[in-house]
Amino acid sequence: MTAPSPDRYAVLGHPVAHSQSPFIHAMFARQTGQHLVYDRVPCPADGFEACVRAFASTPAAGGGRSRGCNVTIPFKFDAPRLARHVTARAALARAANVLCFDPPGWLADNTDGAGLVRDLEVGAGCTLTGRRILLVGAGGAAAGVLGPLIERDPAEIMLVNRTPGRAQALVDRHRQLAEDHQVRLGAGGLAGCGRAFDVVINSSASSMQGGPVPVAGEVLRDGTLAVDLMYGPAAAVFLRWAEARGATARDGLGMLVEQAASAFALWRGVEPQTAPVLAALRAHLASAGS
Repeated sequence: MTAPSPDRYAVLGHPVAHSQSPFIHAMFARQTGQHLVYDRVPCPADGFEACVRAFASTPAAGGGRSRGCNVTIPFKFDAPRLARHVTARAALARAANVLCFDPPGWLADNTDGAGLVRDLEVGAGCTLTGRRILLVGAGGAAAGVLGPLIERDPAEIMLVNRTPGRAQALVDRHRQLAEDHQVRLGAGGLAGCGRAFDVVINSSASSMQGGPVPVAGEVLRDGTLAVDLMYGPAAAVFLRWAEARGATARDGLGMLVEQAASAFALWRGVEPQTAPVLAALRAHLASAGS
């Protein structure tokens, strides 16, 4: 008897050639015994919707149907409007990194924040409750993580961006959630944004664009957990900057694996183990770079 064709998933973005999502989801599938394939699909900068709909409707060569996709830069703000159903966390962020194509209609979700929080608290062993957090950037990544960070009850979150108005708009949208959790929530520009935070998270485009760290070293103190949501060579400048100032530097690989696990569970109904996949991914990247 012929085996059924595997279900099909992918990451869609511009660019996606660097994405490690296929490696991660292949490991999740082997670990959990799920029958699927996962690809990279580059989308034109002005053609995201057509690209998603083509992927969703076109069967793979073996006949397997497309069941969902991850969405990465710069399309996270575009993804929710394609879905009939939007989760509460994606609606608050107005951004989604996961689409599920299963009936009764497409579903948009955002697993970025849950992935970051789990990596910080479990992977890095950092308790967020009562801490002062600086979040740099106001794009799709920041929109996805701000709500879940607030829900961990830190003392303060300061959101800063090159364009302060974008930071203020994102903060205003989260004001009620912050009040509910008694979190001081502020917004501003990159200069003079504060000193000696407990956690500094760089979600800006500076690392991907190869630019300098966008905030001053005074935002750090000895022992600050400094996290860049990028990984590999793109995160190297930020990580060196943080370590030189006595901070504990962490890249975005842990968040990448954790948010992927949440997406995998949404699609397949099974929770994969993340620690062995993160270890294997770090070893894979180290080998590739040697």
